[in-house]
Amino acid sequence: MNADNRSSFFYTYGLYMAWIVSIAATAGSLYLSEVMHFTPCRWCWFQRIFMYPQVVLLGMAAYRGDRRMASYVLPLAIIGGCISAWHYAEQKVPGLYKMVPCTDGVPCNEDYLDWFGIITIPLMALVAFILIAGNLWLTNRAYKREEVLEAAEE
Repeated sequence: MNADNRSSFFYTYGLYMAWIVSIAATAGSLYLSEVMHFTPCRWCWFQRIFMYPQVVLLGMAAYRGDRRMASYVLPLAIIGGCISAWHYAEQKVPGLYKMVPCTDGVPCNEDYLDWFGIITIPLMALVAFILIAGNLWLTNRAYKREEVLEAAEE
C-alpha cells in the first residue's frame, strides 16, 4: 500500500475508525461501572470526561464528512491519553501514588482488572486514546494533502 492509498484510506475512513474506537471505549467503561459494578476512581472520571464527548463529536463529524473536526477533537484524545498514562503509572509505580493519593472514594492505584500483570483499565483507555489520536492525526494529514492537491489542480 503506497502513501497515496494510505492517505486516501484515512481520508475516507479515519473518522469512522476513530468513532468506533470511542464507542467501544465508552461502552466498555459503562459496562465495567454499571454491569460489573466497578466504582470509578477520580482519574477514571477524568478519562471519561475526555472520552465521552468524542462519541458525539466524532459521530457528527463522520456523518457530515467534516474532516476539519479532527483538529478540534485531537486535543481531547491527547489530554485524555496523558491522564490515562499517569493513571497507569500510578498503578504500576507505587511511589507515584504516594505523591498525590486519592482521598475520596476508590483508591486510584487499585486494579480491578490486571490481566497478565500488564493490562489494566487505564492501559485500555490509553490504547483507545492513542488509536483515536492516531486516526485523527492521519485523517487530518490526509485532509490537508487533499486540499493541497485540489489547490494544485486549480
